[in-house]
Amino acid sequence: MTTHTSKPSTRTSLSPGRFRLPDIPQREPDEVTQFNQLTRTGHAHHLIQHLGNPETTLVGADRWIIAEPGTFRELARYPDLLIAFNVFPDLYEASNGYIISEQGKPPDFVLEVASRSTADTDTGAKREDYAKLLIPEYWRFDETGEYHGARLAGDRLAGDMYMPMDIDELSQDVLQGYSRTLNLLLRWERGELAFYDPATERHIVTYTDLRIRAEIAEARAETAEARLQAERAARMQAEARVRQLEARLSQPDD
Repeated sequence: MTTHTSKPSTRTSLSPGRFRLPDIPQREPDEVTQFNQLTRTGHAHHLIQHLGNPETTLVGADRWIIAEPGTFRELARYPDLLIAFNVFPDLYEASNGYIISEQGKPPDFVLEVASRSTADTDTGAKREDYAKLLIPEYWRFDETGEYHGARLAGDRLAGDMYMPMDIDELSQDVLQGYSRTLNLLLRWERGELAFYDPATERHIVTYTDLRIRAEIAEARAETAEARLQAERAARMQAEARVRQLEARLSQPDD
């Protein structure tokens, strides 16, 4: 599990009447790709569990990012996935979004999932705007490669500009890139988004993994209990046999 343990030293008040961002616009119907790749698969939950420290690690989506109150009309974006370390998740909730001046730093990672209605923005204006917001990593995932022009792409901030990161083709069905920010491998895997732990080269723990582990633990407990019961029965039989022999020994000879 990746952990980030240091905590921010300052915090903005949660007093009533504080600045609060508006809700994002209603999504276009074709943006169901975001739901399919991130929500339906449970990736957000898996990342929360893997990254740890929910009090200071934020995994969010579908809320605005702005530099500071009053700049909403100048520069505001809402990514499909946002991750930030050493921040205040409760401020994100209270502000209905990520305000960089309030959190004391930009988000560390954002990702966009391709759809027909957002493709040009994802590869153009959003890329420029996330760089202006000084977000260290910006990733894009495209199930088919039709909209972004690439099935998987990642940029890392160098100064105030993004530079493309290497994407490796592991096979015809698997592309992979390394996120230094998350210390995770992002994969395009037969049209599905996946997150792998470079230390184990295995997918980060999922619901299926947890269910299988629980079933294994239950089976082991049942086996141990069955063994214990068998040993108890064998001991009782042995003790009964000893009592029988002792009774025979105690009987006088004819």
